[in-house]
Amino acid sequence: MNPLSDIVEGSGSEDTSVTSPMTTTLEFGGTHVVRPKGEHQATIVWLHGMGDKGLSWYQFFETLRLPNIKWICPTAPTRPVAFFGGFPCTSWSDVEDISETAIDDLEGLDASAAHIANLLSAEPCNIKLGIGGFNMGGTLALYSGICQVLGHYRNGNAYPINLHAVVGLSGWLPCSSTLREWIEASDEAKNRAASLPILLCHGSSDEVVAYEHGERSAETLTSLGFQNLAFKSYDGLGHYTIPEETEEVCKWLTATLELKGNSSDP
Repeated sequence: MNPLSDIVEGSGSEDTSVTSPMTTTLEFGGTHVVRPKGEHQATIVWLHGMGDKGLSWYQFFETLRLPNIKWICPTAPTRPVAFFGGFPCTSWSDVEDISETAIDDLEGLDASAAHIANLLSAEPCNIKLGIGGFNMGGTLALYSGICQVLGHYRNGNAYPINLHAVVGLSGWLPCSSTLREWIEASDEAKNRAASLPILLCHGSSDEVVAYEHGERSAETLTSLGFQNLAFKSYDGLGHYTIPEETEEVCKWLTATLELKGNSSDP
């Protein structure tokens, strides 16, 4: 095992289940951690897409030259997903469709967001916290950011952590049809929205989550007062990542989190 990592399997002694404040108990899979190779300044939970697992991104972040970031890569529960005709796969919530009009599984989103917040709540108070992800992982990252802005999950429970960065790659905005009503109901939420740093990236040739979803996500958030938002598009990019996009994320995180001695240079 790599000395810079810890691997906690879901079948081990650590309790990886989270009981939703509604009715459902979800069993999360293994959580994989890449520890910083330099001074620990930030911790980011990175969330995989539907059908994937944390191990895939753990292997990627082992080689990424951001020495002051600790990466936590959890694995979503396996559940039936309506988008796949009810076929079970790893997913942070049920997904009916990838569209602005689809009904969101708020119970599933709340439970997964709470699991992610629990992972970050154990970090030292001087460490900056972030959440990012790919595909639906980016969607859950945005949902977590929304919960911070509102100050609570949709079930009413308080959101317990302070996020310094949210990153979404090839994802979409959940709850877009009701988000305006939620934000405009609170002046405090408007203030939080204005200051939350968000980076969204999307490929113009994405064949899974159409580019228009990423573009509209950025437009909707901007119209709701998310002033500290950057949207990057990549001509010809499909539903995957490329070095150019990775470099953009690294530079943005370094600047946004004000990381010292932290760059992608050799």
